[in-house]
Amino acid sequence: MRKPRASTGDDTRSAREERQARMVALLKQLAPSEGYTPTPLAGVRFLRSDRPLASTPVLYEPGIVIVCQGRKRGLWADQVYLYDAQHYLAVSVPVPFTMETDASADEPLLAIYISLDFTVLAALALQLDELTESARGAPVGMFSTPMDDALAQSVLRFLEAMRSPVEAVLLGPAIVREIYFRVLSGEQGASMRAALASQGQFGKIAKAVRRIHGTFGERLTVERLAREAGMSIPTFHTHFRAVTQSSPMQYLKSVRLHQARLLMLRNGKTASAASIEVGYESASQFSREFKRFFGLAPGDEVARLKSSFAMPPVPDPQGWVTSH
Repeated sequence: MRKPRASTGDDTRSAREERQARMVALLKQLAPSEGYTPTPLAGVRFLRSDRPLASTPVLYEPGIVIVCQGRKRGLWADQVYLYDAQHYLAVSVPVPFTMETDASADEPLLAIYISLDFTVLAALALQLDELTESARGAPVGMFSTPMDDALAQSVLRFLEAMRSPVEAVLLGPAIVREIYFRVLSGEQGASMRAALASQGQFGKIAKAVRRIHGTFGERLTVERLAREAGMSIPTFHTHFRAVTQSSPMQYLKSVRLHQARLLMLRNGKTASAASIEVGYESASQFSREFKRFFGLAPGDEVARLKSSFAMPPVPDPQGWVTSH
């Protein structure tokens, strides 16, 4: 008599658990120390945190965050973004939000951060739109969504390849492109493709955001940004808030304060020197706004981060600001 077969659901769950355990084991090897571990691939880093990070304002650069163990939560515009072993986060336009993480020495937070290569993404998005008849999505600046089996398998192959210096260089870029494809064709991929298309008002605001990140130390005004976007000031305000959930000047202030915090934390700048570098003319105004934004004076905030999070080395210059 033939034995009854286990259900497909049980097989799938077992395979997922085995795959997840393998991903965690690999990432522990690839990120043996707390903080960010660079890889041979530009724009790809591994993150390990052995301590929880309390709720704090952050500003991610455009990228994909894949958590293999632990949990991160972000709050933006009264919406919670969860990214853990079952969900990934995708950011196409930087937006300021509040983040907290769960981690411990026994169960560290383990994650992969992949910075977006817009040239590769745009080409993939164009091909997808040409080859498929998927529904059009509304462009969004950030989303978290469940990680399906196809993406998880791609991530596992990527981690396997990263163990070998030769495979990391020769195979890694192709697997990163595969991960891009999985995200673009996933549950909310249509929204990311719409954002990458840079059409309509979203595209104009995305360019204004890039302008702010590239020249935050200069004298930027709403009038100037609106003029460069080809919009009236009221229209620019409306569409900017729709994309970032912030006014243009609030967003600029957020970028300046985040960048000043990085300068003090990573480069050892004083609060006064950092304030000048990011465009403040008054050190006292900078200190007031910094404390109002982060909840602590500049020196106290830097000390808090140093005691609660292992910071990565100073990254190569780039056009976006990232908080950690």
